[in-house]
Amino acid sequence: MSDFFIHPSAIIDAPATIGAATKIWHFSHVSAGAVIGARCILGQNVFVAPNVRIGRNVKIQNNVAVYEGVELEDDVFCGPSCVFTNVENPRSQIVRRGHYTKTLVRRGATIGANATIVCGTTIGQYAFVAAGAVVTKGNIPDYALVVGVPAAQRGWVSRHGHPLPSPDHEGIMHCPESRWRYREVEHGVVRCLDRDEGAPL
Repeated sequence: MSDFFIHPSAIIDAPATIGAATKIWHFSHVSAGAVIGARCILGQNVFVAPNVRIGRNVKIQNNVAVYEGVELEDDVFCGPSCVFTNVENPRSQIVRRGHYTKTLVRRGATIGANATIVCGTTIGQYAFVAAGAVVTKGNIPDYALVVGVPAAQRGWVSRHGHPLPSPDHEGIMHCPESRWRYREVEHGVVRCLDRDEGAPL
């Protein structure tokens, strides 16, 4: 008996690796060579291309394609119909198969519904790409909140996904839900003072 769930309408091409307690729902397609970690959820109509690596506890909502060249680390959330690309200059008449530009979504990051991530970008740990944003270039710092078209940083977010308020007199930003403390240790770098980045919530 398998230790993961695959809906009867889903297609899994062998060989693919699927971790324990992962659930793959209606009409999704996982290609050969893909590696999906434990406790993931792939919603309806999700496509995972060959050789894609997806970490543990990743949630991919409906209508998302994770193309070759895209890597999702642990605890990533991909909102409905968000878009990843993997070729910088696609042309129908020119074959660029295998010439993919890498995109890395680091641990705990959120990609909002209908957001677009143009290839060649790294989305930092626990960063938050707002719904409908278009990330066109550059790397998104850890804990950054980016919004708009093209996406621009509009502040910081906590590991619990809340915008962080302005620093207090000691330079500390408090998450309104957890009360965990954050500090901007240098320009463009924020750290959580109460948990290691890899520690569970």
